[in-house]
Parts: sequence; structure tokens; C-alpha cells
Amino acid sequence: MANHKSSIKRIRQTVARRLHNRYYVKSARTTVRRFRALTDKAEATAKLPKVISLLDKIAGKGLISKNKASNLKSKLTLHVQKLS
Repeated sequence: MANHKSSIKRIRQTVARRLHNRYYVKSARTTVRRFRALTDKAEATAKLPKVISLLDKIAGKGLISKNKASNLKSKLTLHVQKLS
């Protein structure tokens, strides 16, 4: 256990930040999973900008890499295009 006040505070901050980040990454993963399950092209086309915005937001915070966000956006766009 830490002995310094500053290190105790740093541990508290790290725990809170980790929980906050896990929430955002998990909710993004769930959103992508639900988006991939869509079969209606009109609905998927309407939801695509929101999903892309969410991915850009968490990539901007550094929770996922920008390349991973880009790859996901590309795959989701292809998914929408393949729907009939």
C-alpha cells in the first residue's frame, strides 16, 4: 500500500479513470455488436453516423487506437452496403 498522500490520491484517480474507460469501451463494443445484427438497410443507414461518431469519440480519448476505429468504421460501412 502506498504511504504518500499523493500516491494514494493517484491510486484513487486511476481506479476511477479505469472504470470510466471500461464503461465507454464496453458500451462501444455492445453498440457495434448490435449494429452488426441489424438486417434492415434503412435502419442501419440511419444508425451508422451515430456509431461512427461513437468510435471517433473513444478513439480520440485514446481508449482504442485510431486504426482500430478506422477498421471498424470501414467494416460497418461495408456491412450496410451489403444489406438488401
